[in-house]
Amino acid sequence: MIDGLDAIALATLAGVPRVALCDLVSSTMDEANDLAEQDAPSGTVVIAERQSDGRGRFGRRWSSEPGMGLWMTLLEREVEPSGLGVLSLRVGLAIAPVLDRFVDAGVQVSIKWPNDLLVNRRKLAGVLIEARWRESTLEWVTIGIGVNLIVPLDQPAATALVEGTRRSDLFRAIVAPVRAACAASGQLTQAELLEFSARDAASNQLLAEPTVGRARGITSTGALLVETSMETVQCRRGSLVFA
Repeated sequence: MIDGLDAIALATLAGVPRVALCDLVSSTMDEANDLAEQDAPSGTVVIAERQSDGRGRFGRRWSSEPGMGLWMTLLEREVEPSGLGVLSLRVGLAIAPVLDRFVDAGVQVSIKWPNDLLVNRRKLAGVLIEARWRESTLEWVTIGIGVNLIVPLDQPAATALVEGTRRSDLFRAIVAPVRAACAASGQLTQAELLEFSARDAASNQLLAEPTVGRARGITSTGALLVETSMETVQCRRGSLVFA
């Protein structure tokens, strides 16, 4: 149970067909993919108390101990393939204003390309997207979201939501915006690009990676723009590291 609510109550609270509550899993992504193989419906959510092998991009470990945060994965089967390339950014844009309500007053959550959410340059949350294809058909997408409620001891550079935040309140607030992001099609809109610009953690900052230069925003396809000594390049892979 979470905050006294069982899986059925949580599903009703968030307006989803199913919530799977787990004490311990390797990762909520793995569990959601397993449920997808068993024909779990679109909108199924997996929430874990603890992940033994929680992961981020490139297989990086995500600390996820009991009571320390909200560790969840959403299964979606009706994702528009044309929006898949920007989905991580789109989900970040969807949940950033939600997280604003759970941090200190006057503080805005920022987005670090391509999938982290920060407060004062300290990591608050992360997004991981995985897609399952069968030949040329997109069968399903899993959207993993981890949000710190308490700063992990092994991640002193991280940050967390305000004390007393209830996981059930956070869960209810996050699900609908994320599902709406999954239903969107195509490249990032002008409104989304403006919103990203307002929340860009790297705006005009010097970078060491993915290439040395100064961050100059993103494109509608989600590429990071970096101004080097020679030209402005588009980076589509890698992680952003400040110089």
